[in-house]
Amino acid sequence: MRADDVKVEVEIEERAGGRIARVTLDHRAKLNSLTSDLMDQLRVAFEDLAGDDALRMVVLTGAGEKSFMGGANLDELAALTQETARPFITRVHLVCKAIRDLPVPVLARVNGYCLGAGLEIAAACDGRVAIDTAVFSMPETRVGLPSVVEACLLPRLVGWGKAREIVLLARNYSAAEALAMGLVEEVAPADEFDAKVGRWIDDLLAAAPRAVRLQKALVADWEVMSIDDAIQAGIDSLVEAFSTDEPQRMIQPFFERRGDAT
Repeated sequence: MRADDVKVEVEIEERAGGRIARVTLDHRAKLNSLTSDLMDQLRVAFEDLAGDDALRMVVLTGAGEKSFMGGANLDELAALTQETARPFITRVHLVCKAIRDLPVPVLARVNGYCLGAGLEIAAACDGRVAIDTAVFSMPETRVGLPSVVEACLLPRLVGWGKAREIVLLARNYSAAEALAMGLVEEVAPADEFDAKVGRWIDDLLAAAPRAVRLQKALVADWEVMSIDDAIQAGIDSLVEAFSTDEPQRMIQPFFERRGDAT
């Protein structure tokens, strides 16, 4: 561990269906708040993982049992000036970008507080599973700041009205409320939490590796394209899928179960 107890750990798990990476932020003494150093480590971890052609999925979480990410580190935030604010907040964006640019899905394992920049990072992930004691908030307006960078993803998850409520009022939301508004996909009590995460892994590994990568890229295209352009991009993606034998290999077991394999 570094002298300031800030680190990112990457653990690789080899499964029958492929390779899973578990990325853990450890600054538990400060509820896993995001220092500049921690954000740089996290960005580099995802950029390094992007080059792993055998990777199938990443699970991102916070160390300990209290917090996923407690937002930007208040000591650094309080010391910012107009000159230093830009590089600091850009670091948050670059972490989110590295997650969104990763060719494979990233699941946020939200094991506690998910605040401010931590919620932006969770929103940048492809899915979110939360423990039932998790707390969600964008508290920036209560410390004199707007919610920025990947907070812009919130309307896509919860709609414009609820997104305005979240960033303007800076309220705390329970895991149940987050589930109801679409901020997370699943919520579970502590004794079922990792089983829920495990099901995401199992279901992802049951899907075709190349198809999943094509699908994540296509979803990113959908976010910025018109309907007509998105449809055309989908046609191109399906055609690209047939550049290897993956579709035929994945379809064959369905014929075998049906009993009409040749």
